Amino acid sequence: MSLFRQLMRALEAPAPRRDPDPKLSVAVLLVEAARQDDVFEPRERLVIEQLLAHKFDLSEEECLALVDAAERRVAEMVQIHGHTRDVFETTTPGERIQLIEMLWEVAYADGVLDPEEDLLIRRIAGLIAVEDRERVLARQRVAARMGIKSL
Repeated sequence: MSLFRQLMRALEAPAPRRDPDPKLSVAVLLVEAARQDDVFEPRERLVIEQLLAHKFDLSEEECLALVDAAERRVAEMVQIHGHTRDVFETTTPGERIQLIEMLWEVAYADGVLDPEEDLLIRRIAGLIAVEDRERVLARQRVAARMGIKSL
């Protein structure tokens, strides 16, 4: 078989399907939201650690390892679709809405909602099948909890 045919066969072959890792996927999406304004502040990292520890009942060591793994993945990542697919395939609609709330908490952690953060959350919501109404309600719940008046 020619080299060209071998190359074409390899390119046409479906990519091997990896097992979903919902914890890592949630962590990656949270870190990606925090980095949308090009600054990953200590306050944002703390919020992410608290959210992950609570959601997945992680020890401090497990949580730090998860956030570190997520940061490494985000640094080499080209797109979020694999992670949103993992979340969609492994969570209930209610858990996906909870993720959107977590993303809003990260976005507001530094006290400022960056337009890129808002756009990313809209995009993620669409990819994980959270309706616009539910996304807006999640934002309002987070704003109320955080004492943010103007939206």
